[in-house]
Amino acid sequence: MRDVVIFGIIFGLVPMMLKRPAIGALVFMWISIMNPHRLAYGPAHDFPFAAMVAGITLISVFKSKEPRKFPASAVTVLLLVFAAWMTFTSFFALSPTIVWMEWNRVIKTLFMVVITMLVVNTEKDLKLMVWILGLSLGFFGLKGGLFTLASGGSYRVLGPDGSYIAENNSLALAFVMTIPIIWFLRTQVHKHWMRLGLTALAILTAISAAGSYSRGALLAGVAMMMFLWLKSRNKVGTGVVLALMVPVVMLAMPEQWFTRMSTIDSYQTDGSALGRFNAWYFAMAVAKSHVLGGGFLVFNPWMFRLYAPNPLDFHVAHSIYFQVLGEHGYIGLAIFVSLIISSWLMASSIIRSVRKVSELKWASDLAAMCQVSMIGYLVGGAFLSLAYYDYFYYVIAALVITRKVVAPQLAALKLGQGAQQREVEPGVPAFAKGGMHAS
Repeated sequence: MRDVVIFGIIFGLVPMMLKRPAIGALVFMWISIMNPHRLAYGPAHDFPFAAMVAGITLISVFKSKEPRKFPASAVTVLLLVFAAWMTFTSFFALSPTIVWMEWNRVIKTLFMVVITMLVVNTEKDLKLMVWILGLSLGFFGLKGGLFTLASGGSYRVLGPDGSYIAENNSLALAFVMTIPIIWFLRTQVHKHWMRLGLTALAILTAISAAGSYSRGALLAGVAMMMFLWLKSRNKVGTGVVLALMVPVVMLAMPEQWFTRMSTIDSYQTDGSALGRFNAWYFAMAVAKSHVLGGGFLVFNPWMFRLYAPNPLDFHVAHSIYFQVLGEHGYIGLAIFVSLIISSWLMASSIIRSVRKVSELKWASDLAAMCQVSMIGYLVGGAFLSLAYYDYFYYVIAALVITRKVVAPQLAALKLGQGAQQREVEPGVPAFAKGGMHAS
């Protein structure tokens, strides 16, 4: 039955995707983030939906007569430079037999993110994009939260098989990134029952993140909630919900969860933590020996024998920063960090530019919650190998598109204000305004 539903939904959207490339880009994003086909057990499970939708979207881009303008900015330039640099380093990879497999996955993701930036041009499509971002992982947050409550937190919550977030720690970070997006959606609905429903979804997603037993997610969640309160316009209401959320999550978890979380500060005797340090020293050794880094998937047992302090203690990067450093060198890390900083600055610029425009308060709220989502990624990502996680790049895309959508509205408002001012003071020279007195 699941297979029929998934085939029906995706194939049913094909005519719309052919007519409007924005629909194709958003369907691809939904498949990429949620992996709905992995919930099926029949032919849909391994059907190449993403490749099919990407192909249809590209056909639609060339066929469509809708206006398209690539939103040039420091963020988009850095994203393209990052993709180009990763491609360049792949030609000199230390493990050339496996590098192109990962290159294909990463570049395909970034290519479709760029296409999304190109074809999503309206406020309506942007808000639809954010709903998909919030509910795609909110579905698993709801499911995992209820499972955690029903099981008393005795079992770990896992993600969809074969996805970036299949492993419990990765899924927990995804939940931490999603909660601010759900919180933004909560501010956009006016019906009381919908606000209550989205509040409950945020709380269940937090419970689901806790149910993953991820210590990194706990640190990321604390940082995210602090910034969520700081960035929220309604600090009293947000503070009340967050204050209630913490004891609810704590009450849902069993004793073994608290035992595991208490080991955060005992890294000296934690084998997992020591393995991370070994992987981080490995990344620095590779980057020091090879200015281009080792290429995708350099974190493998064969390379550890050559560069790791403990050659037999193999671990994946366990950090977005050391992952990029080991795979693409210090230059790649500098581009990656610059992309993060420029995205943050873009969000701040959006908030400042629309602060006094009541019609665009939604853009300020979205930019603020994108920053909160980024905080979760940056803190939690310090302990996970998710440098190329598509959700993060779609959050960046949401910021780029927000800037593109609000720019003409701000220009129109300024033009209208200028015309109104000229009507109020007709014929008065600009230098004389405010300087005329009655004699």
